[in-house]
Amino acid sequence: QVQLVESGGGLVLGGESLTLSCTASGRDLSNHAMGWFRQAPGKEREFVAATSRSGISKYYTESVKGRFSISRDNTKNMVFLQMNNLLPQDTAVYYCARRPAALGPLATARLPESYEDWGQGTQVTVAS
Repeated sequence: QVQLVESGGGLVLGGESLTLSCTASGRDLSNHAMGWFRQAPGKEREFVAATSRSGISKYYTESVKGRFSISRDNTKNMVFLQMNNLLPQDTAVYYCARRPAALGPLATARLPESYEDWGQGTQVTVAS
């Protein structure tokens, strides 16, 4: 079973940047699509971004397009989420997740239930 560990969260001011990292152990991630989700207090977990096994294909939720960038380094078994121009509404716990399949269409790649393994999350707080 794979273990996913997120890091890189913190408290920043609006307009600043953070890079989240997701490190995997126990399984080679190069055979799996990967995703980032977030959950704010009192809200459901929502899709943020996903990337294909090769890292070539990527999806983003509308609210982060142009500001966030997902990438991966399969040689290091890691996935990243570069977040620029952060807004207070980006405040949430961010999770990385492994999809036991190829990326597929956005309609399914954005569903939390299509992911099998999750990290413990890292808190991102954006102050206005």
